[in-house]
Amino acid sequence: MKILHVITSLHTGGAERLMTDLLPRFKRDGLDIDLLVFDGTDTPFKQRLQDAGIRIYELSQGGSVYNPLRIFQLLPYIRRYDIIHTHNTAPQLYVALANLFCHSHLITTEHSTLNRRRNWKWYRFIDKWMYNRYDRVICISDKTETNLKKYLTTESQKICTIYNGIDIKHFTEAKPCLSIKTRSSDIIIMMVAGFRYQKDQDTVIKSLCYLPTQYQLYLVGDGVRRPECERLSRQLQVNNRVHFLGIRNDIPELLKASDIVVMSSHLEGFGLAAVEGMAAGKPVIASDVDGLREVVKDAGILFSLGDYQQLAQIIKQLTSDRTEYNRIAHLCINRAKAYDISAMVMSYEHIYKDIYKF
Repeated sequence: MKILHVITSLHTGGAERLMTDLLPRFKRDGLDIDLLVFDGTDTPFKQRLQDAGIRIYELSQGGSVYNPLRIFQLLPYIRRYDIIHTHNTAPQLYVALANLFCHSHLITTEHSTLNRRRNWKWYRFIDKWMYNRYDRVICISDKTETNLKKYLTTESQKICTIYNGIDIKHFTEAKPCLSIKTRSSDIIIMMVAGFRYQKDQDTVIKSLCYLPTQYQLYLVGDGVRRPECERLSRQLQVNNRVHFLGIRNDIPELLKASDIVVMSSHLEGFGLAAVEGMAAGKPVIASDVDGLREVVKDAGILFSLGDYQQLAQIIKQLTSDRTEYNRIAHLCINRAKAYDISAMVMSYEHIYKDIYKF
């Protein structure tokens, strides 16, 4: 059984991070597994996978992942594998089209509870056709599965949920990055996310206007909206307190050095970064939206989407009450344990074996 995972790139993101955690484990379990990326730009995630012995194919270095020529570029790769497992929109569609000429088994993971293309009524026909081409559609949360079935107007048994997971020990046992906290009085707020519309770093940047100067914000990641967020921090005159770290490969160490982890996203498929913050033993504050709500509720603290004043108030209250801070941190650590990656690996491998029988 030869398996090929296909993803747009290995830049910052939940799906990309999952590749770095999942694929080496599959390999250790004896699966013959490789990865193909549409954009093979070098990143820390890519380096981690190569160091783990994962073979990575590249369709290009940079360029648009939506170039239709990708369909024809995929053909020689798909023909070599028994199972093709896709992630993200372009690979989902283009692999489904390319497989008309190859007939491999297809699996996809749905990483978002919602996406903007579902607002395009004309596109629903294409989506229905595409998802129907897959032998199994794996959703990363209950809400993701519910929304997808509602959108496709189906109760297909091919659609199932497997919760995302992380290597808990990788975060609980990490050593703090000492270069982050330059003054003992600093209170470090951290958000790990790509700079895309749905992540909404704007809200946490605005919250600094309502917090004393010892509160410092560290934003980890990169993306198209980073320049916009840098401009916003200058406009609000908090740029000396907002630190843009770019893409990093020491996320556990950075989280360990923080005091508060914030996820202010407009939407999330699951909220993997929130689980990572919890596993690092930090209180997580997240916007009350699908994906994050399922992970954070009754452990971390939820705030109303986009309400930067409420976010600032929660941060200030939590960091001024050590007893409450420790209580929330303890709840977060216990919640993270429910998302250990070993259960996810076992469920994925079961699906591969089940699909391969036919």
